[in-house]
Parts: sequence; C-alpha cells; structure tokens
Amino acid sequence: MKFGGTSMAGTERIRRVAGIVKRQQEAGHEVAVVVSAMAGETDRLVNFCREANALYDPAEYDVVVASGEQVTSGLLALTLQAMGCKARSWLGWQLPIKTDDAHAKARIEEFDSEALLASMAAGEIAVIPGFQGVSPDNRITTLGRGGSDTSAVAVAAAVKADRCDIYTDVDGVYTTDPRIVAKARKLPLVTYEEMLELASVGSKVLQTRSVSLAMKENVRVQVLSSFIDENAPAADTLPGTMIVSDEELANAEQEGSDMERQLITGIAADKNEAKVTLTRVPDRPGAVAAIFAPLAESNINVDMIIQNVAKDKGETDVTFTVPQADLVRAQALLEERKEAIGYYRMIADSNVAKISVVGVGMRSHAGVASTMFKTLADRGINIIAISTSEIKVSVLIDTDETELAVRVLHTAYGLDAAA
Repeated sequence: MKFGGTSMAGTERIRRVAGIVKRQQEAGHEVAVVVSAMAGETDRLVNFCREANALYDPAEYDVVVASGEQVTSGLLALTLQAMGCKARSWLGWQLPIKTDDAHAKARIEEFDSEALLASMAAGEIAVIPGFQGVSPDNRITTLGRGGSDTSAVAVAAAVKADRCDIYTDVDGVYTTDPRIVAKARKLPLVTYEEMLELASVGSKVLQTRSVSLAMKENVRVQVLSSFIDENAPAADTLPGTMIVSDEELANAEQEGSDMERQLITGIAADKNEAKVTLTRVPDRPGAVAAIFAPLAESNINVDMIIQNVAKDKGETDVTFTVPQADLVRAQALLEERKEAIGYYRMIADSNVAKISVVGVGMRSHAGVASTMFKTLADRGINIIAISTSEIKVSVLIDTDETELAVRVLHTAYGLDAAA
C-alpha cells in the first residue's frame, strides 16, 4: 500500500490512513506501507537547499529532502501502534534499498527483502519511507520527485505482493484531468504501456519510472483514493483503476467487462516543459552528439527533438525540450560548450505545454494524428513541435492554450462521458 503527500498531510489524515491499513491487515493480508512526505514538505526542504547554496551538492540535498518521508513513516508507525497494531518503520538504508550514486535521481539496483518478509510474516506492519535508498558508498540517495511510487512498486516486486495499491488524491485514472474537462471518465483498466505513455507526458497519477518497473516486474498496480469514508469496503472492492498487462485487459474484455477497448485511452497535458533552440549549428557528423552528450551526462532528459533542413551554408537549427526544472542547468552546460558545438545563438522558451493523445488502438487505426492536427487548427492553436511513438502523438503548443486544446481533443476523440 502506498500513500501520497496529501494523504499524509497532518496527524488527522495519518490516522485515517492507519485505519485503512489496519482494515487490510484485519482482512488477513500481510501489509507493507510506503509513504510520501506531507504535502508541500519536500518543496519546503528543496527551497531550504536553494537558499543555503544555489549550486547545492546533490548528495547533501538528498540528506535534507529524504527527511520528509522519515517523519511520516515514523508517525504512521506510531499511529498504528496506538491502534493496537504491531508496526515498525524501515528506512531505506535499513532494508537496504540499494541504488546507484546518481544523487537526486538515483535508480534502484537491488532490494534485500529478507528482513522485511520475516517481519511481515511475524504479523508486523512494515512502514517504509518512499523516495529514498542508499548508494554504494553508504550515502542517502533519493529517487527523484514522485519517487515514492517507484519505491512502492519496488517493495511490491521484492516481496512478490499480490497487488500494489497506490492511494492518492484522485480515485483512479481518467481520460484526462477532470479539473480541465468535467466530462472526463474514469477507466477501470489501463495497460502498462498506456499508463507509461500517460505518465511520461504529464498525467500526474503515477510516476513514469514506477510504471516502467511495474511493467518489467509484472506488478499489478491499483490506483485508489485515500479520501474515503471510515467504514469503506476493502480496497479490492472499490472502483479504482487497475494497471495491468495487455493479456489481462484482453481477458477482461473477453469475459464481458464493461471496458471496451477505446481507440484513444486518454489525453495528457504537461506544462513543465521548456523549449531550447540552437541556431546555425554546423551540419556535420557529430554536431548533434556534441549537444546532447553533455546533457545526458548531467542526467537532463531531452524529450522532443527537431532538426531543421540544412541551410545553404551547411548550417541547421536544432530545437528540443527539457524539463523546466533543468532549463537553467541545460543553458549553462550549452553556454560552456558553445565553441565546441559551434552554434550561433541559444533561444529558450518556458511558455510552452506538451499535449499528448495516448491509446493502444492507434496501432491498428489510421488518422489519429490528422484528427489531432485538424482539431487544433480549427481552434487556431499553433503547433510548435510534434513527436510520436507507436501509441502516442504529442504536440508542443503555447501554454496559454493548454486547457482549450485538452477540451477540444477530448471531444474530438469521443471521450466525453454521457450527460
């Protein structure tokens, strides 16, 4: 079971979480719980780091920001004990959850579950702070923002759990953000691939790496709301969204599930993108590698990439997107290497948003992209960049047109719920 920051925001909500956990144990389950820091706490700790040193050491940053989850794991264990449950907290280094040494963006490499399984078999509820692990040189590491989802799936995989229930402030996965489109529908089943694409393009329900890990380890993930009545039924009887394999979805459809495979599963919007353009880059072998190699070495993810047709002088413009949080670092790196890359000017724009249409139905249906482009054109929304995958089409637009784009596309693909 995993509980997000809004679920852990204060002692009253932690008490409610403890009640949900206790009910699962009373139903005969062995339970491990992964918790996030209280809502807003990680942002507060990050700001402290920035105030202390704008160019902070990532290893020390991890020491500071990992403390938020340490607090909530201890508080939940204390609350469960007060309710008569056997419970204890396990910090990342105590299990241990072994990661690489990429501080602030660490990846889990190994999970020793022996002590954890023994504790759970003895009837103890294990409470584990999400988002943290330990590096090869025994330093605290964090898994990147939203890393608690990844921690939960890693725990589930390590203990071979029947299911990983992720409780959050939404009660499932919707066709799009219900705050933007009132007619958005909740989906009972979504495939790993679709969820992976939705998570990577801005759907805030689950972190990308957690979905990727669930897919690799075949962990069934259920998304549920933690804001439920005190006497709510057990989690598996609640109408959340189950993230499953293609095979499980196909079987559910054959058995007459009300989940009919849609052409499009969902539409996501991400305003956390920034666009960088380098003008007059030499059009020669190795020029593009000189741009992206230093970004990769600094763990800066590049998403959309567009290289214009070479001009007469053997030069070309290269445009790409990076996460907004990494824009300043990306600019500094590219400025340092201006001479080696050979570009003329760097233009950055953070006033952009990425809109994506996702669905496994795209594999067998033509015209998905053209519907998207025509729908946006009809509303006068200009497309700055385009990228595609087998089950996704993404476009970059002006951030001010985000909500309008999501609404018109949701209607265009027939995703609006019946009134």
